[in-house]
Amino acid sequence: MANADYQGGYALGCPLGRVMISKIAVRIAEQHKCEVVAHGCTGKGNDQVRFEGYITTLNPALKIIAPVREWGMGRDEEIEYATKHNIPIKQTSALPYSYDENMWSNTGEGGEIEDPKQIPKYEQILQWCTLPEKAPDTSELVEIEFERGHVISVNGKKNKLSEMIKECNKIGGKHGVGIVTLVEDRIVGLKVRGVYENPAATILITAHKKLEMLVSTREENEMKTIIDQKWAYLTYGAKWYDPVMYHLHAYINSQNKKVTGTVTVKLYKGTVTVVAVNSPNSLFDKDLATFNRNASFNQNASAGFIELWNLGQKTAWNVFPFERELYKN
Repeated sequence: MANADYQGGYALGCPLGRVMISKIAVRIAEQHKCEVVAHGCTGKGNDQVRFEGYITTLNPALKIIAPVREWGMGRDEEIEYATKHNIPIKQTSALPYSYDENMWSNTGEGGEIEDPKQIPKYEQILQWCTLPEKAPDTSELVEIEFERGHVISVNGKKNKLSEMIKECNKIGGKHGVGIVTLVEDRIVGLKVRGVYENPAATILITAHKKLEMLVSTREENEMKTIIDQKWAYLTYGAKWYDPVMYHLHAYINSQNKKVTGTVTVKLYKGTVTVVAVNSPNSLFDKDLATFNRNASFNQNASAGFIELWNLGQKTAWNVFPFERELYKN
């Protein structure tokens, strides 16, 4: 419901996954009376911040150890260590990519992905998605149904949310949807690049956002954009349990109470286009919006509205020469 998007297309699969993993890790640690939790994060990534922050928030008595960080290991050293100790891994010197996968997204890092000057070898990197240029030449329509902001059916079939996400991943991946190459700002201050595959997330977020816009006012849509961005930055930035998130969730839940209806999207060679949207709570009024002549909208009232709407701008422009002064600084 928050239209997850960090810095241009990242649907926050890893940050959301870290919340759940941390919660489960604390539960298991308490069940087995463990005093220490270990993770395999390096000192350069976001996940060390998320795991350690969340685990010690949920149980301040737990201690953390981070061997990879403490030993100062890089990717090559990690591969060498795993090989030496017969730990099965997929990474090799020729294919050094690492993946972080859950049903919401698949994140690829390492190798030439790290260097923004290089073009990623997508045919070697992608695991979920077909390259858009190799996707089917025929588009496909997918109908998504929402109730109070939640997905309840895909193509008319109701199922568990996890199963509907998997179905959208399958359909979207076939059409090369949801491939994002992003240079992002990490929590620790680094600029890094990753290749993200989030076909289901791209389909569902795109559909949800358009339905939400249809049933919300201009002011609501403006505010929701601000709320969504702040939610994304806090989620990415290991602040899931900060009290402000509960306030944001209250707003998001409130606005989504009327986000009910169906959205039809067209998938074609990497693109998702909303082609139809319908809701019992739609604010679209055909009689008012039509460009044809009708009696419902008093067009003559527009002249007075424009005069008042423009009054502040017109007054200021004629009091001070902003445009002339702009380039004098």
